[in-house]
Amino acid sequence: MTDSLEPVQTDKSKPLVEPNRDLVLAPRWAVVGIFLMLFLAGVAYARVFLVPVVLAFLLALIFSPVRRWLGRRGLPVSMSAFLIVGVLVTVLVGGLYSLSSPIRSWVDHAPEIARQIETKLSSVMGSAQAVIAAGKKVNAMATGGPGEDAQEVVVRQPGMIEGAAYLAPGAIGQVLFTLVLLLFLLLSGDMFYEKLVHVMPTFRDKRRAMQIVHDIERKLSRYLLTITAINVGLGMAIGLGMWAIGMPNPLLFAALGFALNFVPYLGPIVGVTVATAVGLVSFDTVGQALVPGALFLTATSIEGQFITPYFVGRSLEMNAVVIFLSVALWAWLWSVVGMLIAVPLLVTVRVFCEHIASLHALGDFLSARGSEKDRATEVQPPG
Repeated sequence: MTDSLEPVQTDKSKPLVEPNRDLVLAPRWAVVGIFLMLFLAGVAYARVFLVPVVLAFLLALIFSPVRRWLGRRGLPVSMSAFLIVGVLVTVLVGGLYSLSSPIRSWVDHAPEIARQIETKLSSVMGSAQAVIAAGKKVNAMATGGPGEDAQEVVVRQPGMIEGAAYLAPGAIGQVLFTLVLLLFLLLSGDMFYEKLVHVMPTFRDKRRAMQIVHDIERKLSRYLLTITAINVGLGMAIGLGMWAIGMPNPLLFAALGFALNFVPYLGPIVGVTVATAVGLVSFDTVGQALVPGALFLTATSIEGQFITPYFVGRSLEMNAVVIFLSVALWAWLWSVVGMLIAVPLLVTVRVFCEHIASLHALGDFLSARGSEKDRATEVQPPG
């Protein structure tokens, strides 16, 4: 009897009822989802301020190794910073000045070019246009549309020149803000790195933080400088090809090929479209008009399939699907600038994933297929 009345010893460290893991994790995922939605909304809302800030910090990470290299040659930090920004301003102003004349010519003749393209394509699209016109007539007869005496009111939209003049002050202001902030970041030297080391609590954290920052600098510099050199060669090849087939303004096509190739996938598509459109205006037959677009496509395909993978290397290759989605997302958020910075931001995120153990899975997802780990775990198809 006494044994049955003794209190039962229980382990107070363990809960009497084991909680459901799914119920515990569900609120966390809900908070993460709400945070991501608010973050994207905030990034889109503050684009006017964030675009030049992000560009300036990316440029500072890219040119910091150049500044240190100049410093090891005895050049002071202030002179190195002014030299780097001065070279950027010179290249930007010189490029815009050299391309201003052909761009102005294209803009001035844009309506005429559009009419010529429509005329050239009318022979190819004649049957489709006839079907569309017949459908409009049938619809007008069925709905009792306006007669022959009815006047159509057309609202005139602002032209390309008016739109460019409206957007120019804001764009110039953002460029100036980016260059000034870049100058201050370069003038500060390694001050931000010293403060980062100072706020880290342990020596291990300090060391990891410096490894991440230097790895980001090294990989961003290597990636962007390599891509820039490749795009210069691509632009020269496209310009020479356009000159050889008799296209007008081959220098403009060279600049177009150089600039658009910084945007993966979407940039070459735009270049091929523009080259084909100008070919329709410049040549007599549709077959000849397709040659410029085919030349642009061939050059970008060779660059994308052989040259860039060889020089960039496996360590910086990314998942193609992730790159496309990133470019689309940042284009939706920040337009053209978003497309330009999409890949550098992916490189930065991947560097963080390589140094933080909890993010290794995300880093593997962002990387391209073909690494040793991918080959070891590759799933073989049945049979």
